[in-house]
Amino acid sequence: MTPDDAVRAFDWDVERPHLDAVTVGAEHLDRFGHTNNVVYLAWLERVAWSHSVSLGLDFEAYERIGAGCVARRHELDYLAPTFGGDRLWLATWVHENDFRLSMWRRYQIVREGDGKTVLRGATQWVCVDMASGRPRRMPAEFRAYEPWPEKRR
Repeated sequence: MTPDDAVRAFDWDVERPHLDAVTVGAEHLDRFGHTNNVVYLAWLERVAWSHSVSLGLDFEAYERIGAGCVARRHELDYLAPTFGGDRLWLATWVHENDFRLSMWRRYQIVREGDGKTVLRGATQWVCVDMASGRPRRMPAEFRAYEPWPEKRR
């Protein structure tokens, strides 16, 4: 299944989220035999970076601009377990952005096999100066982090 197929196949919270896919491997499982909770957080970071790169804001751009985003808060709702061999679609979009200091990115993970949403989450990102690490006003380039429109139901 391609990302375009996945956009059409599943009930996403927004019209066309940015997508990436992952297959749950043995290295992702905990002693209960399902995906470890911290693995999901790593996948959310992965899809967030993938989205930023697609907008032209990779780490080299952050260095050139002198500003980047760091996580301030994560909110994760685990809705169903996933297991080895499950193919998952990781979705993300910018939900809100004050274009000053912070923005919220949302996430949705869907299991390809049954179309079930297994996780919803959000991260608050704060703009920081790359040299000092202190919060700073977002540069004009961060206009690329435009919030997604809500899905019409």
